[in-house]
Formats: sequence, C-alpha cells, structure tokens
Amino acid sequence: MANCPEKVAAKLVGTIPKGMSEGVHLFGTPIKMVAAGAEHSAAVTEAGELYGWGWGRYGNLGLGDKNDRLLPEKVSSIDGERMVHVACGWRHTITVSFSGGLYTYGWSKYGQLGHGDFEDHLIPHKLEFLKDSSISQISGGWRHSMALTSDGRLFGWGWNKFGQLGVGDNVDHCSPVLVKFPDDQKVVQVSCGWRHTLAVTERRNVFSWGRGTNGQLGHGDIMDRSTPKMIEVLSADGHSCQGLPSSCADPIQGKIWISPSERYARVPDEMVAKQSTSSAKGNRNDVDVPENNLKRLRR
Repeated sequence: MANCPEKVAAKLVGTIPKGMSEGVHLFGTPIKMVAAGAEHSAAVTEAGELYGWGWGRYGNLGLGDKNDRLLPEKVSSIDGERMVHVACGWRHTITVSFSGGLYTYGWSKYGQLGHGDFEDHLIPHKLEFLKDSSISQISGGWRHSMALTSDGRLFGWGWNKFGQLGVGDNVDHCSPVLVKFPDDQKVVQVSCGWRHTLAVTERRNVFSWGRGTNGQLGHGDIMDRSTPKMIEVLSADGHSCQGLPSSCADPIQGKIWISPSERYARVPDEMVAKQSTSSAKGNRNDVDVPENNLKRLRR
C-alpha cells in the first residue's frame, strides 16, 4: 500500500542531519506563490505566511541563521506583516508585504539587498529607501534586484558590471536607483535574467538591457547596454513590420566568437572553470560557468 504524505514526511524528518531543522508540516496549506534561487526555495501561503528551505549559508532562507533546511520552515521575523509576493536571486531573497512594503535578506556582497551597504542579512529587513512606495512586483537576478511600484516606476540595485540595472552606468548600487524610460513610460512587468533585465511598459513596448553577448537582449547584435532599449519586433511602437535578420551566429559573415573570459565576468573570488574532456566535442560557444557557480558536492 502506498505511503500517505504524513508517513513520507515522517521518514524524511528521520533522515535530517544533526543541527538541521525539521521544518513544519504544510499538508493542505494553500500556496499563493513560489520562487527558486540557485539552491534555495521560498513560498508564500494564501494566508500571507512566508517559508524558506534549501541552502542557507548566507541567510537567504530568512530564518536567522546560516543552516540548511530539508523541509520548508516558516519565516517569523517580519513584524507581523502578511506577505503577497516572493522572488529569489542567486543567493538572496526578496518579498513584498500586503501593505506594499519591500523586504530583502541573504547575500549582499554587491549591494543586492538594497539597504545602502554590502552586509548580509539573516532575517528579512525592510527597504527604507522605498518605504513610501507601494511595491507591486519584484524580480531577482544573479546579483541584482528589481522592484516595480504600483505607479509604474522601476528601481534597480546590486551588481551592475554589464549595465543590468539600466541606470546608465556600470557601477554597483547598494540602494535602489530609478530606471528611466523614453517618454517616461510606465512599467507593468519586469523580469531579471542572470546578467540582464527585461521590462514591458503600459504602451505594450518591450525593453531590455544588461549583458548581450549571446543575443539575449534581442536587438540583433551582441552588445551590452546600460539603459533600456526597445525590442522593435516585440513592441507596439517598434518597426515590427520590417522584421530583423536571423540572429544565428555565422562566422562566415564576420560574427565574433566571444571567449569564456569575456562572456563570463571574472571577479576576485571566482575563476573560470577549465573545459572538461566531455565538453570538448561540443559547440565552440559552449563554455563552463565560473567554478564556484557549479553545483557544490556535499560529502
């Protein structure tokens, strides 16, 4: 006879290593939203409760410590606020309360928590810079964060080496900075990639900015951009009727191959991994991610 969920959970709890939390039972609890980071996860229930589980080394679970969790555990340090949105970056988490308040926690080496410093936080901290704004949408990138207000303004902060914040420079920002759009268009949707960002405005125009070496910005080239640029073929105000030529790389027509050192950012604590023998037969454009980004092997 098949095991019921309660018995399965009991078996899982029995395997939890010393020092790790047993979590809580959530059977039948209505879940409103989930989010996934590199190796951690988060969820918000219909009742506004926030949960975290997975890898917690940087406090990205919001539970007040740096321990991993094998089962979801409730985040209690949020001033009694009910949560309505949650998003995960690589090693940080962003959440929005019912009243529109913005909270962040986890890793902040590049200012991605937005508190005006580069300090990690083990529990949710409210962003004072945006305390007077009602946040309607959030998104987390590798090391940067974006937040959209209810009146259509978009803010970005964190790592900005490739212009992924969209504020016109390549400087990291540890506090939210307003992203400007042509004709002061209001934004209705935002989404972060690893090193680039996309947004949709109320005029049904799609914009992109940040890293562009693989064509991910959608402008028919491989250029990085530090300010929002409209993707013509997807936008109501663009020249979509003209279309764009194929963006497939063609060495014969002068497309430049981007080396691993140029495609992936080198920062002091990371090294680009060497190509493995198994990948030698792959496409020349296939490169390894930085070594520290590879899945950590647990002993």
